[in-house]
Amino acid sequence: MNILPPDKILLTGGREVGGVESFATGLAAGFTELGIAAEVLSPGRLLSRRAELRDVRVLKILGTTALFAAPFARRTICVAHGVPRADAMGWSRVIGINAGYKLANLLPGTMLIAVSDYTAAQLRSTFNLRVDGAIRNPVLPIFQEPFDGAEQNRNLITYVGRLIPSKGIDRLLPAIRTLLEEQPDLGACFIGEGELRPMLEEAARANPRIVVSGPLESRRVRDWLRRTRVFVSGNPVEPFGITYVEALTQGCVVAMPASGGGLEIAIDQIGRQVQLLPISLQPGETITVLRRALTFRGVPLAMETYSARAVARAYLDMDLQRVVPAGWIREPVQAAT
Repeated sequence: MNILPPDKILLTGGREVGGVESFATGLAAGFTELGIAAEVLSPGRLLSRRAELRDVRVLKILGTTALFAAPFARRTICVAHGVPRADAMGWSRVIGINAGYKLANLLPGTMLIAVSDYTAAQLRSTFNLRVDGAIRNPVLPIFQEPFDGAEQNRNLITYVGRLIPSKGIDRLLPAIRTLLEEQPDLGACFIGEGELRPMLEEAARANPRIVVSGPLESRRVRDWLRRTRVFVSGNPVEPFGITYVEALTQGCVVAMPASGGGLEIAIDQIGRQVQLLPISLQPGETITVLRRALTFRGVPLAMETYSARAVARAYLDMDLQRVVPAGWIREPVQAAT
C-alpha cells in the first residue's frame, strides 16, 4: 500500500553559493506554496530532532552532507547533488560520500534522487548505484519575478559560484581579458569565494573593468545578472547548474562547456541563448564562442519547470510512489492541499 502525503518536510541546507543552500531554500518555498510546512536545518542539527526523523508523517530530504542521518530516519529521500570529485575533495571524502549513497540504496524505504539525468547516469554507471529518479533543482522565486529585460543596460560577462579551479575560471580569464581589450564598453564580474579570488583580484587591479565580489545574497546576484550580457562557467562536469537557470531567467546568454547536467536545462536554446564552450577551454576556441555569444541578445525565460512549486510537487509525487516498508507504523495523516 502506498504512503499518504506528509504533514511536514525537513530539508538540509548547505553553504555553497548558488548550490545546496539555494536548493533547500527554494524547495522549502515550494512546499509552503503547496500548503505543507517545511523547515530547513543544518546537517549538524538533525540528530537533535530524533522524534521527527522517525516520524513517517514527516518527509526528510537529505543533502550530501546529511546522509549520515539516513539510518536514523524513516521516510527519507537522499539527494545526490553531484558525483564527488577526488581532485577537488580528496579521496577520503569521495569514499565517504559514495558510501552514503550506497547506504541510501540499502535502507528500506529510503530513496536516492539525482539532480540531473547526467548525475544519475554517472552514479549508475560508475558506482553501480540505484537511482530512483532525477529531479532538477528549483530556482528561487525572486528570479521569476517579471521585469522589463529590454530596459537593462547589459555590458558584463559574469560568473557566479565558488572561485575554485574545478570551475575553470582561471582558464576562462585569459579569453575574457582578450574580449575586454577588443570591446572597451565591456566589463567582467566574478561573484563568489574560493582559492582563486586573490588571482582574480590581481586581475581587477590591472583592469578596473573587472569586478570581484565575495558571495552576495540572491537579490543582489539577480541585480548583477540583469546587467549581464553573457554568463560563463567552465566546469565540464557540472552536476546541474542552478546558476545557469538563474541567468536564463534574467535574460543572459549562457556560455557553458559542452558537457554536464547544464545541457539538460534548456535544450531548445542550445545554439541560441545557450552557447557551448569547448570542454578543453582552449583559448582560441573559447574566445570564438564568447565572441559569438556576445552577438546574441537574450530575453528573460520563464523556466516554469524549475519553479519552486513545480519542483516541490515533483518530490511529493516521487515520495508517494514508494511502498511502505512492513516495519513502518502507519498513522492517520492529513492530506496535503
